[in-house]
Amino acid sequence: MTGGTNARFGGDIVLGGVRENNLKNVSLTIPKGKLTVFTGVSGSGKSSIVFSTIAVESQRQLNETFPWYVRNRLTRYERPHAEVMENLSTAIVVDQKPIGGNSRSTVGTMTEVHPILRVLFSRCAKPSVGPSNSYSFNDPHGMCENCEGLGRVTTVDLDRLLDGSRTLNEGAITFPSFAVGTAQWQLYAESGLFDPDKTLARFTEQERELLLYGSGFRVDRRSRHSVYKNEYEGVVTRFTRRYLKRDAHTLSDRDREAVARVVTEGSCPECGGTRLNAAARGSRIGAHNIADYAAMEIGELVGVLAALDDPVAKHVATAALAVLRRIEAVGLGYLSLDRETSTVSGGEGRRLKIVRHLGSSLIDVTYIFDEPSVGLHPRDVHRLNELLMELRDKGNTVLVVEHDRQVIAIADHVVDMGPGAGAHGGEIVFEGTAEELRSSGSLTGRRLGTVSGLDRTPRTPTGSFTVTGAALHNLKDITVDIPTGVLTAVTGVAGSGKSSLVSGVLAARHPDAIVVDQSAIGISPRSTPATHVKVMDTIRKLFARANGVDAGLFSFNSTGGCPECKGCGVIENDLAFLDPVTTTCEVCRGRRYRDEVLDHRLHGRDIVETLNLTVEEALDHFTERTVLSRLAPLREVGLPYLTLGQPLSTLSGGERQRLKLAGRLHDSGGLHIFDEPTTGLHMADVDTLLALLDRLVDGGNTVVVIEHDLDVIKHADWIIDLGPGAGRHGGRVVFEGTPEQLTTARGSFTAEYLRKDLAQATARH
Repeated sequence: MTGGTNARFGGDIVLGGVRENNLKNVSLTIPKGKLTVFTGVSGSGKSSIVFSTIAVESQRQLNETFPWYVRNRLTRYERPHAEVMENLSTAIVVDQKPIGGNSRSTVGTMTEVHPILRVLFSRCAKPSVGPSNSYSFNDPHGMCENCEGLGRVTTVDLDRLLDGSRTLNEGAITFPSFAVGTAQWQLYAESGLFDPDKTLARFTEQERELLLYGSGFRVDRRSRHSVYKNEYEGVVTRFTRRYLKRDAHTLSDRDREAVARVVTEGSCPECGGTRLNAAARGSRIGAHNIADYAAMEIGELVGVLAALDDPVAKHVATAALAVLRRIEAVGLGYLSLDRETSTVSGGEGRRLKIVRHLGSSLIDVTYIFDEPSVGLHPRDVHRLNELLMELRDKGNTVLVVEHDRQVIAIADHVVDMGPGAGAHGGEIVFEGTAEELRSSGSLTGRRLGTVSGLDRTPRTPTGSFTVTGAALHNLKDITVDIPTGVLTAVTGVAGSGKSSLVSGVLAARHPDAIVVDQSAIGISPRSTPATHVKVMDTIRKLFARANGVDAGLFSFNSTGGCPECKGCGVIENDLAFLDPVTTTCEVCRGRRYRDEVLDHRLHGRDIVETLNLTVEEALDHFTERTVLSRLAPLREVGLPYLTLGQPLSTLSGGERQRLKLAGRLHDSGGLHIFDEPTTGLHMADVDTLLALLDRLVDGGNTVVVIEHDLDVIKHADWIIDLGPGAGRHGGRVVFEGTPEQLTTARGSFTAEYLRKDLAQATARH
């Protein structure tokens, strides 16, 4: 089955004259009730059509159906730049953003299984402790009071926070915000309560207690102009309130690092890490309490819930089982409901998002996926494909932005964008079936028709890093040698322990390693490629030196910015419940700078003309070594077409991934760790990445990549494959050796799919 007829869905989606971002007046017809895959190199315009046009207009028109007082509280979207947008349906977007969440968000709360279990226990557990919120670790009625429902406690290490050999005047309190001369330091050193020239080691027991935990009175704190009455708090009490009771996400990176140096963290001794109070822990169904259910792997929990025979329990458990079985179906049966969402990988998070929609009985919905295969092993991509086809076959339109060969192969319709990226893209170069794409002559078509073989001349290692006793998360106390001076790919199915071994254990044991992980870079419209690679400050200083003025004049975020638009170049008009309207600033005409700034020049160009240069043009324009050394990595990662001043908010996911790589490319360090560097990259862009990794290795570095991409695996010098499965079924080394040796390995899913890929390569030749 390939979906219903187009007539059933009220006609195809029709777009005409689309000019969002780099799109060049694109017109397109997309069949409804089908699975359409959008392909093309990174930055070719795929996301501009699917997300910036179709998804935005669908959401904008949906919002218009609500009363104005509701619209005023919803995210407001501006109408995309397009002349025709017809036959759209409600769009549900599953993007690449990590599911994130704070320390109170778990797989159970995110999938809404935990609330169902709370109802189950409130009705059927013995002894019952009351309503369902009494089983919630996020509710005062159910949470452990000692850890406030977090399951772990962070305590101050007094030996790290205090230096007993020093006096208060000498900086005995080592935490930076309590340093000598600060307002917090004054509470203790100038309060009159203590001798500030007496070492802490000589404090009496009473003085030490007062210093650390005293409270309930006020002390004087002097400033230059006045004396303030401040509530006294002991050092530990104040530190705990200001730095430990706040969510870590609200602290700056500097504060988080400083806090980590003076605290210890462990499982809560009161609740044993279950997050729940004694009453909730003591309430059981059979042998299990709700914390036991949450700690089980989902595959195990399915069996326990299915065995319940009480009529009420069976009815409630059925609702939970429907969701849990869908989680199993997407290959995540190894997760547990108490797993914090902040620890879930990108691939796992995307599949959990899909699970949310599989149980829906809605039809004629447009589901939009942004590279759903990212983070997935080829085995898991097969499962993903089944889910995408299931959504289509229920009567929906499925639009997928993808680079993966397996996903492209199942498409009913393919739209290939290009021919290049940025200003060189923005056009439709092919429409048709996946089979027709292979013979189309487009870059994507040529790459689909070409499957690379093995690199049979691996480099010889110069030595090895030995990791012993690795037991983080699901790792089974493994020992493994990681060869130096070569490119090593760490492979395995999602959840097998790759990130735990490499980004966790290896990186922790080699703190000087250069680590490029999956975290997103900031995409503020005020950030640009020039600011990201830290060349903007140098350019401003060069302009200032050449013209004898202040460097701040050449920043649109500072004194040089247009006062009307505050250096944005556009004016956003908030029209309350109506759609917002963004217009080019009439004062600076979109240039972001005051007019007088443009009177100053460097190498014959003003600052606006300079920021409009592409990376390639800038490398020819500048002669200063500092500028050239910082811009060169952008060309090396395949981004020569970006302009220096282009807002990062206009970049695609693949472009942002390579920009992040460029920012760390020439950092000093012998060990480079990359966590799925092919994320968001077209098959042709992967070639650029491999050439880059080769240059790092040939320059004397050791490169370790966590990867699923078979082209990277075939190109590596050494493979470490983890598994054989995920969760408790993984965490072991199932293979170590060259890619050629992997082709004959047994018991490895990676080896199985590598053999299939090479068989295709042989068949094509």
